[in-house]
Amino acid sequence: MSNTAPPREPETTTFDAVIVGAGFAGMYMLHTLRELGFTARVYEGGGGVGGTWYWNRYPGARCDIESLQYSYSFSDELQQEWEWSEKYAPQPEILSYANHVADRFDLRRDIRFDTRVTKAEYDEGAKRWTVETDQGDRVTAQFCIMALGCLSAANKPAFPGMADFPGPVYHTGEWPHEGVDFTGLRVGVIGTGSSAIQSIPLISKQAKTLTVFQRTAAYTVPAWNEKLDTEYQRRIKADYPALRAKARARPTGFYFPFNTKPALEDSPEGREKQYEEFWSRGGLPFLGAYGDLLFEKDANDTVADFARAKIRSIVKDPKVADLLCPDNVFGCKRLCVDTGYYETYNQPHVTLVDIAKTGIERFTRTGVVANGEEYELDAVVCATGFAAMTGSFDRIAITGRDGLPLTKKWEAGPRTYLGLTSVGFPNLFMLTGPGSPSVLASLVQAIEQHVDWVADCIAHMRDVGAESIEPTLADEDAWVEHVNEVAQVSLRSTCSSWYVGANIPGRPRVFMPYIGGFPVYVNKCNEVMDAGYEGFVLDGAAETNTPPRIRLTERWHVPLDMEVISPAALAAKRVPMV
Repeated sequence: MSNTAPPREPETTTFDAVIVGAGFAGMYMLHTLRELGFTARVYEGGGGVGGTWYWNRYPGARCDIESLQYSYSFSDELQQEWEWSEKYAPQPEILSYANHVADRFDLRRDIRFDTRVTKAEYDEGAKRWTVETDQGDRVTAQFCIMALGCLSAANKPAFPGMADFPGPVYHTGEWPHEGVDFTGLRVGVIGTGSSAIQSIPLISKQAKTLTVFQRTAAYTVPAWNEKLDTEYQRRIKADYPALRAKARARPTGFYFPFNTKPALEDSPEGREKQYEEFWSRGGLPFLGAYGDLLFEKDANDTVADFARAKIRSIVKDPKVADLLCPDNVFGCKRLCVDTGYYETYNQPHVTLVDIAKTGIERFTRTGVVANGEEYELDAVVCATGFAAMTGSFDRIAITGRDGLPLTKKWEAGPRTYLGLTSVGFPNLFMLTGPGSPSVLASLVQAIEQHVDWVADCIAHMRDVGAESIEPTLADEDAWVEHVNEVAQVSLRSTCSSWYVGANIPGRPRVFMPYIGGFPVYVNKCNEVMDAGYEGFVLDGAAETNTPPRIRLTERWHVPLDMEVISPAALAAKRVPMV
């Protein structure tokens, strides 16, 4: 569904808040602020709501978290009325859901589509943000809320000779809305990450030939996707609060059964049986087979060996199978979920090219050169991922107190307090920003928790007359140190992944998301709020060190009978983090 905006006069209005982005975060932030009586304007670069699901329309795009959990929980009426058709919802269905939410809560009247924010500057004297857009808007607001998305800035490498190639070059993160027909074409796909793994099986069904250029092999687990049983969906909806509560007690923010027993305490026969059982379930919960898989290298070796054996049992050509077998830690990079990916390489018209040593050398007028050999192509798909976590911030000139650019402050890596705020940028909030669970949790739940916290904070500032809020440098430094320290507990910090910005040349290698677990993080946010915003300075407040009276965040307190994993116990308990 497109909502392309007609030409309009630039805005010069004043709002309580400006929200950048109309994905799941921006939509819920708008709804919540309006419910609390605040004025807000959302600026969205796309022609409609949905964020990730508006842009990522490549073949096979779908969620890797079960639909019944990858959804809003703030409205029980919404939960009850929406029907999901599949276990893992495809992109068109998730986009339909986002549009349904926008319609149900009348959100579009406060959203300006086809409008990119280009600049946001803080005026310390006025204690307000001035926000400018590519449509000539220049508005002011007390609060500027970045709902930019963790994976929204497409990584589009400028390969030599691209201008010489006459055929179309697509990026999976900016897919044409009308779709692409590859019938009869010689197609090249660059990259073998999640979007490639989802799209390659479908592209292969149309293409005359398909050539896949792989730099690093990725682990992927079968989704075993299926139509959702009506009775199963009815049972979940009958007790949705119980499922949500169990999810919030999990390090991932979504619920799946897992076994906390260490893999190394089981026999080889027992491990084989356990891995087979979890493989048959499929999806991200495969990492729940044992509790130490992401903490003990010897344990991880057992699951990596199992996965490589699966690849070799599926792919008929031993040489191709070897190329598809990763040699890094299982789950170190984001575990992918697929439908028929490895089977695709058994087709005679599909070729896998290893570019680990040379990369893509150049484009030509007839194709792509790699390893000194030219591959003739009619169309190229760049499945080259995103400048994760911070790339979307880099595209906006964000200037804080004393003229400090955010890019300057973050040049050695992002620095935040709770992944929500950053010293030098008063009244600037980041939804699922670096230093929060974000991509290591179910993003919709992570979004809701952040929005509720920010809304409670803004309402509290209104109650006590505070003009601005900003973290202290000592508390920000302590949080950054904690984020880095906890990351060392997991094997995830040991490989070059987009979690550390390794896919973008020149980026500092910093583990950006908070890996200490969703409930641990939520409890920290609650403690900060309960202590009257400990670690923050509220300028102009008539009252200080008082907790807010409005408490949307109450629903994020984990019930006492739920097990909560603390950072100190994380390594000892070996709880899997998807």
